[in-house]
Amino acid sequence: MLVNAARADTVANFVAAARAQIGVTLIYDPSYQRIAYPMGDVPLERGVCSDVVIRALRAAGLDLQQELHHDMKRHFAAYPRTWGLSAPDPNIDHRRVPNLATWFTRRGHALPVTQDPAGYRPGDIVAWVLGNGRPHIGIVSDGRSGDGTRLLIIHNIGWGAREEDVLFEYRVTGHFRLF
Repeated sequence: MLVNAARADTVANFVAAARAQIGVTLIYDPSYQRIAYPMGDVPLERGVCSDVVIRALRAAGLDLQQELHHDMKRHFAAYPRTWGLSAPDPNIDHRRVPNLATWFTRRGHALPVTQDPAGYRPGDIVAWVLGNGRPHIGIVSDGRSGDGTRLLIIHNIGWGAREEDVLFEYRVTGHFRLF
């Protein structure tokens, strides 16, 4: 029972940390920036979809920048070669959705992708491919759609961090549960 209570608290804090970015992260900014390492971040008022996940996980005690960088240094060939890099870059690697999906999968956090809303729980992380072919990522909220059948998603798709009913708006390519 204590394990379930601790998990529920962790999930609630993770979702709350994602929700706290709404109204604060207002600008979608995919630009490359040199940032501190570890615990580096772009300015809080800006970012991309992955920054919502990174910041919420950091509030839950996990620095994805450092964890992903360490794994990429040891297992660089396991990560996508989409960007033509020859070595890991701690300024940007953790901000790329395909790298996050690879890290989550390598750590055993991947779950089956399903079109059944009941398969998703608050705190899950979902990756999509948008209609234009771009990868996207967000956090499953504890809020529900207007008809009550789906959980909402906290993400940044271009207008800052928002909580919206978009779980099945795009093609789901990854489903992950860390807590």
